[in-house]
Amino acid sequence: MECKPTASQFQAPVALEIDELFREYADMVYRLALVRTRNGSDAEDVLQDVFFRCVRKQPQFTDREHQKAWLIKVTINCSKNVIGNAFRRHTVSEDALVNVAAEAEEKDSTVYEAVMKLPAKYRTAIHLHYYEGYSVAEIAKMTDANESTVKSWLFRARGLLKEQLKGEF
Repeated sequence: MECKPTASQFQAPVALEIDELFREYADMVYRLALVRTRNGSDAEDVLQDVFFRCVRKQPQFTDREHQKAWLIKVTINCSKNVIGNAFRRHTVSEDALVNVAAEAEEKDSTVYEAVMKLPAKYRTAIHLHYYEGYSVAEIAKMTDANESTVKSWLFRARGLLKEQLKGEF
């Protein structure tokens, strides 16, 4: 007598893995999406999309760093989709920065607000480097950019932040 596995036998382990991934990385994914989109609602949409893709694709990770890198890469791509949405381009105002600053529970809101005013590529590089602790090489791999480009983004972002924060501290 042959015993065939049922669909529920396959779904339970996957659901547990996704639950664990969500508990461990949801905050990181949300923060990165918030930095990229500058809007809490859009960041929540990106968060849902990232984990939906994880459920749909069921990637096989080699280790925890691979998991984290995959989630960051997918977050960046999903954020690009939200930012590029034609409806969003025509309806979101610059006043969204005020809402983002209120949503973010950062210790130094002045610096955070200044980071949020940077262009997306600079915000992403600053966030991944200083908030998530990634090296220039790792950021380059995640963003499909050259290492020298990432170094340039960080250099320019620091310069812009220095100029914006002049006299604040």
